[in-house]
Amino acid sequence: MAQVRPEIVEILRTTANKIESSSNYQWGHMGLCNCGFLAQQITRLTKEQIHTRAMQRNGDWNEQLNDYCPTSGLPMDDLISELISFGFDSDDLKHLEKLSDGRVIRMLPFDERDLKHNLKKDVIKYIRTWATLLENQLIEHIHLNLEVEEKITVEV
Repeated sequence: MAQVRPEIVEILRTTANKIESSSNYQWGHMGLCNCGFLAQQITRLTKEQIHTRAMQRNGDWNEQLNDYCPTSGLPMDDLISELISFGFDSDDLKHLEKLSDGRVIRMLPFDERDLKHNLKKDVIKYIRTWATLLENQLIEHIHLNLEVEEKITVEV
């Protein structure tokens, strides 16, 4: 799973907000789909630039991730390398594209678990739930070492 860092939580929340406010969500467009929106936030590439990179090789995000080679020199592989360097792994991205990570799904109420990978509201719900999952893991690792100094005053 993605690295548990505040920057990861923040980029997920930003991505969900961008999808929510966009009228251009399209699961079939490599720059406007689930991973495409995340890639826009991390790489600062436009939807067109992401789509153009992806069209230099066959397949959707899942297939491109299966064929990913960090040393290929292909523009799409360089983009995927940026996402991985940021703190995601290829399984995270595959799950994001299909809304399929069981750890995220189990956080949802039972009657809300049947997510459609290409339905905007479900994508937003999944990403926000994923961010909450990572945020909860962050909180679990916070240890405060607070020592209280006791002061005694004596009146004479």
